[in-house]
Amino acid sequence: MVMRTHDQAGGDHAHQPDGDRADPAAQPAGAKSGLPQALGAYLIWGLLPLYLMLVKEVPAFEFVGWRIIWTLPFCLVIVAVRGQFPALKEALFNKQNLALLTLSAALIATNWLVYIWAIAEGEIYAASMGYYLNPLLNVLLGTLFLGERLSRLQWSAVALASLAVAALLAGAVTSLWISLTLAGSFGLYGLVRKQIGVGSLPGLTIETMILILPSLAIVGYFAQSPAGTVFGNDQFLTIVIIFSGIVTAIPLLLFAVAARRMDYSTLGFIQYLAPSMVFILGLTVFGEELKPAQLGSFMLIWSAIALFVWDLLQQKRRAKQQASA
Repeated sequence: MVMRTHDQAGGDHAHQPDGDRADPAAQPAGAKSGLPQALGAYLIWGLLPLYLMLVKEVPAFEFVGWRIIWTLPFCLVIVAVRGQFPALKEALFNKQNLALLTLSAALIATNWLVYIWAIAEGEIYAASMGYYLNPLLNVLLGTLFLGERLSRLQWSAVALASLAVAALLAGAVTSLWISLTLAGSFGLYGLVRKQIGVGSLPGLTIETMILILPSLAIVGYFAQSPAGTVFGNDQFLTIVIIFSGIVTAIPLLLFAVAARRMDYSTLGFIQYLAPSMVFILGLTVFGEELKPAQLGSFMLIWSAIALFVWDLLQQKRRAKQQASA
């Protein structure tokens, strides 16, 4: 059982399909390491709350609309640089893929909206918890829908994660929906994307194409609202909003490179860097109060992650021993 990792497009982890996976056995000797790219991607995602605080006064719906609008041209540029237009065209003319990408677009838009709203409302710990829960939820979804099997330690990790949710129910129920929505939308997004033979970047490009008309309608609505829109009226915020396309596309490209060069279990371990940074930001920069129920929940999640990572390392060690035997 291998941890399923997702590439994040602005606080959001998009599933990396099989076509983008690293194949360590196929890597030539002396191949470059993907560690710098992986660290770069997750550092950007971990620092994302600082960026989102710059646009705090922009309504979450409007900002998601602008983010989609400005992400599309950057994605198209990167698709051109990587020579992925044939894959993009093939996916666009495949009705089944297009239907599934429409569903995944709705899931990722929901994830973006909830994450941006949560940060703006100061629910930093709830957002962090969502991304801690996500990989463990992915494992459970793989068991339920993909016929994958869990080891005893992995079941123990899932049980501890369930206790963490129970702890939030006991003392932080008002923010529990944020964590569950973030983890659930990511998990279902990854499950849907796993059914599509489209790479992460072409897939995200098509998803933004699907969402472009609703996004234009949303920003048009806010432009005509009595309060108006800050875009075009506030020079600083306008630049920051346009920058959202780069914030979304650049870490995605870094992750795609890392996924080709690195062992996937190692990449999965690095995935926890982002929510850990978000947690630290909540504790220090944002000064959010850590409730006893939240602290207990995080301790259970960290224990679950430790069990899960230990099991992955043991599986990796046994696989190497069998390969060398």
